[in-house]
Amino acid sequence: MTDDHVATMPGPCERAPLLAGVAGHSLLLVTLVLVVAALTRWRLIDWPGLFWLASFAAMTAIRLPYHARNRGNAVMAGQRGTAERIVMVGMFATMMVLPLVHLATGVFAGADYTLPEWMSAAGAIALAPTPLLFYRSHADLGRNWSASLELQRDHTLVTGGVYARWHHPMYIAIWLSALTQPLLVHNLVAGALVIPAMAALWLLRVPQEEAMMRHRFGADYDAYRERDGRWGARS
Repeated sequence: MTDDHVATMPGPCERAPLLAGVAGHSLLLVTLVLVVAALTRWRLIDWPGLFWLASFAAMTAIRLPYHARNRGNAVMAGQRGTAERIVMVGMFATMMVLPLVHLATGVFAGADYTLPEWMSAAGAIALAPTPLLFYRSHADLGRNWSASLELQRDHTLVTGGVYARWHHPMYIAIWLSALTQPLLVHNLVAGALVIPAMAALWLLRVPQEEAMMRHRFGADYDAYRERDGRWGARS
C-alpha cells in the first residue's frame, strides 16, 4: 500500500503488465476465498472479529477500482527495491493473510488472548471512520495513486481535499487499521504482528516518498510541508 501524492526520481521505468495482472488477480482471488471461508464460520467468530472483517472488506472494495484503473497509467519512474518488497510482503501477510486465515480456519487458536469488552469497543469506535478516510484519500489522489513508489507521466502535487488538512491521510487510515487490529482480532499472530510490520513500512517508505516529492516538486512541496507539517492536522 502506498500513500499520498507519490512521486519518484526521474528515470526510465517500465511495468510488466501481464505479470502484474496475473499477480493482482491471484491476490484478489485468494482474498475473496478467505473472506468467504471466514463468513462461513461467522457463528464461531466474536463480534470484534466480524467488525474487523467488515472493515477489511470495505477498504478492499474501496481500493480495487483505483488499483484496476491506475494500473494502466504511464509510469515515468519508480522505485521497487528489495527492502520495499520485504515490507510490502510483511504488510500483506500481517494485515490480510494472517487475520483472514485465522478467521477462516482458527488455525492460530493457540495464540488467542482475551480483552475486556470496553477495549474491543474502543477499537471498533476508532476503526469505524477509517474506511471513509481511506476512500477520501484515494478519491482526492485520483490518477496520482499507485500501490508502488511511482511517478506518473502527468503526476501532480495534491494539496486539496483531505490533503489540505492532513499530510498523510492514507497512512493515517492504515495506521488506524493496524493499531485497532489487535483490539478486534484477539490473536498474537493474526492480530498483533501487523503493528511492527506497519512501523517498518512507515519508517522505510515515508522518508523515501518525502524525498522524492521534494525532488519532483521542489519549492511547492516545501511550502506544502511548511503549511501542514509532517502530519498536518490543521483546522
